[in-house]
Amino acid sequence: MVDLNHIFLFVAVITPLLILARAWRPGGTYRGWRLAALIVLGITGVSWVLFREQAGYIGGGAWLALLFLPAIGLRKTSELAAQRRYKSARRIAALLQIVHPTAELREQIRFFRALESRESKSTQPVLPVSAQNATQDRHRRLQNAPAVLVFIVLNILAFLVELARGGLSDPEGLHRLGALDPYSVIIDREYWRLFTALFLHYNAIHLLFNLFALYVLGPALERTIGSARFSLCYLISGLGSTSGVIALTFMGLVRPAELVGASGCVMGIVGAWAGFLLRHRHAPQANERLLNILLIVAIQITFDISTPQVSMAAHLCGLVTGLIMGLVLAPRVRGVSTNRPGD
Repeated sequence: MVDLNHIFLFVAVITPLLILARAWRPGGTYRGWRLAALIVLGITGVSWVLFREQAGYIGGGAWLALLFLPAIGLRKTSELAAQRRYKSARRIAALLQIVHPTAELREQIRFFRALESRESKSTQPVLPVSAQNATQDRHRRLQNAPAVLVFIVLNILAFLVELARGGLSDPEGLHRLGALDPYSVIIDREYWRLFTALFLHYNAIHLLFNLFALYVLGPALERTIGSARFSLCYLISGLGSTSGVIALTFMGLVRPAELVGASGCVMGIVGAWAGFLLRHRHAPQANERLLNILLIVAIQITFDISTPQVSMAAHLCGLVTGLIMGLVLAPRVRGVSTNRPGD
């Protein structure tokens, strides 16, 4: 199983490096983010030297306080400003200034204060239609993606069955529930394990990471290609992942291991995005979005290489299967959706 300390350590190193890399691009991140990224890297590095066993938790805490929560706060500030709720936006910006004491935030606070003063002297503000639609779309994220919601619920229900049957504390229990075991599939012909393993997880952290990735990447793809095609992509990518692992194990290229998890399906979604964008690469911003997908793949491969407990074979097989699906899938309506991965 994956060590949580290792996951936080990976995030605390990769995320700041990505922020610093973006700083070199035109229109890159402003100074406050670069400084925060350097501080997180510094804290993580010192922790690795002095407290190696807890370095991930310490670095992860710094990442949470200096990068993740401020990013959420800035997004909320933008949403409130779009709704003309300048007072609330100013208060959040003031809180963010504690960890990001930058000239940009100070200027933003002054700007919100000026808008707030102007609104108080004018008539009752009316929420712009575009802001209303954007806010409603975010609140209806899963309502517009029923297949994603169904797969999230199925994974949670399967996890509850694991808890009830003691599958988390007993490896034999997880095997009885349908974990992917190459010996059972090849020798005993228990082919149903190729499917059931996709809905089982080792622990709550494993489940949450996969469901979060599905929540972020899935809805936009489902809205683009439709629920039926998305469901096929999810399930076929998962089966491609488990079948690929069995085939590679049979050829002696992968060591036999009992596997569970929806990560093969999630990587199939990433691959489907890549295939879809390759097919429609002449659409506006398609190349830019394809680069974002390639970055996700690079990060996943780096994580797999640095984490022996995870199955790179399962991830790559799911990715390739999803790529093929993405190349053959057509959009649900004419033209290409403007949704981005994660929207």
